[in-house]
Amino acid sequence: MSRAYLEAIARKLIDEAMVNEKAGNFVEAAKKYRKAAEVLLTIAENNPSDPMSVTYREIANGLLKKARSLEEASQSSIAIQSGTSGSSQNLEELVDEFIVKRKPNITFEDIIGLDDAKQAILDSIVYPTKRPDLFPLGWPRGILLYGPPGCGKTMLAAAVANEIDGVFMQVDAANIMSKWLGDAEKKVAAIFAYARKVSSEQKKPVIIFVDEADALLGVYEHEIGGEARVRNQFLKEMDGLDIKDRNLFVYVIAATNKPWRLDMGFLRRFQRRIYVPPPNREARRALFEYYTRCIKLADDVDFDVLAEKTEGYSASDIRDIVMEAYLITVRELFRSGRIYEDPRPVTMNDFLRVLARRKPSISPEMLRMYEEWAKRFGSV
Repeated sequence: MSRAYLEAIARKLIDEAMVNEKAGNFVEAAKKYRKAAEVLLTIAENNPSDPMSVTYREIANGLLKKARSLEEASQSSIAIQSGTSGSSQNLEELVDEFIVKRKPNITFEDIIGLDDAKQAILDSIVYPTKRPDLFPLGWPRGILLYGPPGCGKTMLAAAVANEIDGVFMQVDAANIMSKWLGDAEKKVAAIFAYARKVSSEQKKPVIIFVDEADALLGVYEHEIGGEARVRNQFLKEMDGLDIKDRNLFVYVIAATNKPWRLDMGFLRRFQRRIYVPPPNREARRALFEYYTRCIKLADDVDFDVLAEKTEGYSASDIRDIVMEAYLITVRELFRSGRIYEDPRPVTMNDFLRVLARRKPSISPEMLRMYEEWAKRFGSV
């Protein structure tokens, strides 16, 4: 790319940064200033003998300083008061969007297989909550669920909410991160403050579920100060669970498809790191039985054959296969014009037609990555 083209990009980024800064969108402004600085430094590095390279570096340093000042502006106290004195927001209003008002209609019985993962959650959360006197040495407060997508990590967390009479809070990057500097950290502090308050005053367990944890707690090459501050706030709050609140039932369950993206500091805080693998042959057979329990099947449907043919398929893949096979019969019904009759039973051929065009979502290479990571960092 030519220098003129890069200069135009830098000018555009600076203009956008100034517009965002004037509008009060400081996070986006800092991001634009940093990108503009990177472009100018690239020009200087590509043209070392050009006298203007010194000027480019000076401007870039000024932009980086500007970005840092915008980021540091958010370093004001984010301590959350449980009361509503003065202009402080009510704590419950701050965290209302994170509280799951209606518990998911999922139990451990609905989760096929994953016996080791379910037992680890029972040992860490359900049993201590019901009989804390049986755990004089304490119990894990942080649980990491990791593995390929579609294998039941989120369902496991949802099932916990039904196993205990408590509060379930769901957190992800989309509802935590904010364009306003300091807001994200304030939300994190409010979530944990509310969890402690409920557990202390109402004697109820609180589950803080962090979905797609790598997006919120992971480390990436290109990021601005906001992401790092949110991670640091989470680390601080999770440390508090282990040190200050040993008698409170506040738990953090995190789910991720990319555990290798997580900040290493979090691995120590997640005392239980549970691998949620794709279903084995027995589990795949049980999944076909589970998902077909409410539809008519022809006598030739062989679950053993289907289980054999779906090596590498996730639990959600199998659910989708059943849905597609059933849709074949529904489609035929509508095309025949007899829309008020019942569809014919789903046959083995319907399943085989779907399998012929639908491939597994989990590759052997992907599995090797998870298994290698589990050997290094897994705890279950």
